[in-house]
Amino acid sequence: MSALVPSVVREIADGYAFSGPALDLGAVLLDGTAYAGAPVRVPLAVLNRHGLVAGATGTGKTKTLQLIAEQLSAQGVPVFLADIKGDVSGVAAPGEPGERTAARAAEVGQDWRPHGCPAEFYALGGLGSGIPLRATVTSFGPLLLAKVLDLNETQESSLGLVFHYADRNGLELYDLKDLTAVITFLTSPEGKEELKGIGGISAATAGVILRSLTLLENEGAGAFFGEPEFDTAELLWTADGGAGVVSVLELPAVQDRPRLFSTFLMWLLADLYQELPEVGDLDRPKLVFFFDEAHLLFKGASKSFLEAITQTVRLIRSKGVGIFFVTQTPKDVPADVLAQLGNRVQHALRAFTPDDAKALKATVSTFPKSPAYDLGEVLTSLGTGEAVVTVLSEKGAPTPVAATRLRAPQSLMGPIGPAVLQAAVDGSALAGKYRDAIDRESAYEKLAARAARPEAEPVPAPAGGAEPARERSSERAPERAQGGGGLLGSLMSNPALKSFARSAGTQLGREISRSLFGTSRRRR
Repeated sequence: MSALVPSVVREIADGYAFSGPALDLGAVLLDGTAYAGAPVRVPLAVLNRHGLVAGATGTGKTKTLQLIAEQLSAQGVPVFLADIKGDVSGVAAPGEPGERTAARAAEVGQDWRPHGCPAEFYALGGLGSGIPLRATVTSFGPLLLAKVLDLNETQESSLGLVFHYADRNGLELYDLKDLTAVITFLTSPEGKEELKGIGGISAATAGVILRSLTLLENEGAGAFFGEPEFDTAELLWTADGGAGVVSVLELPAVQDRPRLFSTFLMWLLADLYQELPEVGDLDRPKLVFFFDEAHLLFKGASKSFLEAITQTVRLIRSKGVGIFFVTQTPKDVPADVLAQLGNRVQHALRAFTPDDAKALKATVSTFPKSPAYDLGEVLTSLGTGEAVVTVLSEKGAPTPVAATRLRAPQSLMGPIGPAVLQAAVDGSALAGKYRDAIDRESAYEKLAARAARPEAEPVPAPAGGAEPARERSSERAPERAQGGGGLLGSLMSNPALKSFARSAGTQLGREISRSLFGTSRRRR
């Protein structure tokens, strides 16, 4: 490093001099000057310790995601990106050279070469050009669905009872009409009789849930629930040359349903948690998942839902999965989750109002002390494509805070054309597997057939009587096995379910709290 480099820059650079494979973020920035000989990097091995990319609108968060994603892909790590605004699809195409790109590369010591990544494009329920992503209602589970429907805790508990009843009686919940049919049956005179002794569902609660389901259906969200259900193992692919596949989920078509898409992303994570084996710390993660507009996930969430998110984030790192939450300020993320995000890239913040000033002060307090910077001043003066960075070292200790001029992505900084995107989707090996929806016999058809018979017969129990429909596993997450907290605790706090608990006991623990989010594992 040149003798002209200030000593404080040398000290910061020493904190990012890792011996193992790492991603290059940019160069140390001090007093407006970027020092190309002082790179800022993040070790590949610590990316399962999760991270946060934050900053005001227009400060370059999306380009930071793209920069990290393309380097992960080049290192053989698959990536999942939620494309909220529709401008991340360019990761699949080589970037376009230009004066600004060349200037940025020279400033940060980057050998910039245009390069695209292997990519798959998805859309929720087929609302968009991508391959449709669907989940069955049973797989989604009561806790996540309650978040989508904006239910309170009593209504959430009642929905859990509906799922339990359907599981126990062989009524498969594949789509929304299945769930509607079961709730309607359970509030009928015949259904109420079947629920005697294990609690019940009030007409008022059932009415709220049914109205919420109808509204969800009318908004077109019914397309997200059904079959074929997406197998999250598809996100773990590498291309023939060894590069990690970047899975891009198109979301512009559902921007007006933020609660749904944010909760669906949480379903993907919960499913990955259940499906992947424990691997501990690896030299590189199996998958890095970018959760854009993260504040939408936490807004209005119930206590049990937040507990489940916290547990998922805490435990999924041992499955080799890293999560980056992307939002405007760290205060958008609950403290228990924020405490688990070891890698931080904080773009500029604005301080135009008293609330902005409070957010700025709170953000500064979440960073390690820095002798080199007045963070309050730096965070309000950063330009586009600049950020304050601190990550975990290879030994797990925080690196020095570094104001950083970030590298330019080598892939296209903007969306690819509609025709190119459509060609990529049509040429995907997954298109034939997931494109066309199917509608098998399930709860709706079974209950309709029962109602058509001259004399109603009992709902048939599944063969063997012990294995619920579409059950993925009898395993429970550690905190569920211990009981008391999370979803099970929420259910048990509902007086309407106490008699059910006395009679069903361990069966309830096995079915309703069978995973972090009450979701069920698919049969292989």
